[in-house]
Formats: sequence, C-alpha cells, structure tokens
Amino acid sequence: MKKQELVWSPFLTLFSREIRRFSKVLAQTIFIPVVNSFIYLLIFGVSLGKNIQVLEGLSYLEFLIPGLIMMGCMNNSYQNGSSSLLSMKFGGEIVDIKTSPLSVQQIVWAMSLGGLFRGLVVGLVVFISGEMFHYFYEHTWLIPAHPFYFLFFCVIGGLAFTKLGIAVAFWAKTFDHISAIGGFIILPLIYLGGVFFSLDNLHSFWVKVSYFNPLLYFINGVRYGVLGVSDVSINTAFWVSLLGLFLFHLIAIWTLKKGSYQPW
Repeated sequence: MKKQELVWSPFLTLFSREIRRFSKVLAQTIFIPVVNSFIYLLIFGVSLGKNIQVLEGLSYLEFLIPGLIMMGCMNNSYQNGSSSLLSMKFGGEIVDIKTSPLSVQQIVWAMSLGGLFRGLVVGLVVFISGEMFHYFYEHTWLIPAHPFYFLFFCVIGGLAFTKLGIAVAFWAKTFDHISAIGGFIILPLIYLGGVFFSLDNLHSFWVKVSYFNPLLYFINGVRYGVLGVSDVSINTAFWVSLLGLFLFHLIAIWTLKKGSYQPW
C-alpha cells in the first residue's frame, strides 16, 4: 500500500497544484469567460436570435448554448495548460518536475487533468447560464438529449486542448506567443467551427472547407449531445475527436521530451 501511495503521490500533487493555481485567480480563470458567454447569450441568443433561423424546430438560443459550452471548455483548457507550463518555465519549476519521480506520461496527464477540470468548470457554469436564459425566454428547461455524448465531447475536447496548450508552451518564449496562437489560430477555428452558425447557412464551397476544421466535430458533438442534432455524422465526430486527442497527446509527449526547459 505504501509503495502505491509513493507512486501516485507526486502525480496527485501535480494535479492538485494545477487546480489550486487557477483557483487562486477565479476572477480571471472562471468569471471572465462566464461573463463573456453571458454577453453572447444576451446579444446573439436573445436580441439578434429572434431574426436568425438556423435549424428547423430550434430557436437560435437553443442552437447557441452547446457551442458556447464547448468554446468555453476548449479555450480555458488550452489557456490553463499553456499558461501554467510557461509560468513553470519562467520560475524554473519545470526542471524540478522533470527530475521528480514522475514519468513523462504522468506529467502530461496530471497537467491535462488539471486543465480539463478548469475547462469543465467553465463549461458547467456556461451550461447553467444557458439553462437560465432558456427557461426565462422559452419557459422550459434544456434537457440534454444524449448525456453520454455531451459529457464525452466535453471531456475529450478539454483534454485535447490542454495537451495542445502544453505543446505550445514549450515552443513559446513569452506569454505573447501563447496569446498569438490562441487569438490568431485557435479562436478563429472555434468561431468557424459552427459555434454561431449551421453549415446549412453556408455556401457549398465553405461547407467543404469547414469539414477540414477539426473543431467542427468537437462542437457538433456537444450540440448533438444537448439537442440531438448535428451538421456532421456523430460517428465521424466521435472518431475525429478521439484522433485529435491522440495526436495532441503525442505532440505534448514529444515536446516534453525534446522541448526547451528555458524561457529564452
């Protein structure tokens, strides 16, 4: 028993460290994303949503909520993984972690689970906010049509983007580099992945282009879990999401083994 505790203690310590780190700055890590989602729901879902038609039988507010949940989960998972690791590089802590009794796999998974926890917390609060908006304007609760798929895509998406954040942090020299990747690559892919629109509203050329955006499958997977509708086959979304997680995991492992442990 003591031997097992010795094996798992460093892993759990690193995992709990990640949770404590973002818990100390809740205004930045939780409240700001939730406020942003609240504004999206108010402006797009309520004010403009009355004039927007997406899928037959669904209000735009209903269509928007799953996309915002997935956006909050993925974006905050990425931010947690990247900012945490870069902070450890600047503080010299990453060298200490690398020399600790933790394997590369354990380091990646401990940090990934910590980032996933933050992403799921944000996603949960966004979901609760969406429920409140839906009940106030539609007078009914939004019950997930397929809870398994809803949870599955949130977890896979959060894990994948935390691992991506870890990989980016090893490449980045400053926090500006992390912000650049998030602002110029990840955020546009999220917006173009179907958070605010259905593929039915696009020209056929852009529909074909959208199929090459991996985030389309994560977002539509959550939408299928909540509403029971999706712009892509749920089986395709399932396997593409797993493939994305696998690839990002391999990249994170590779960067941890080969990447620079210095901030310069």
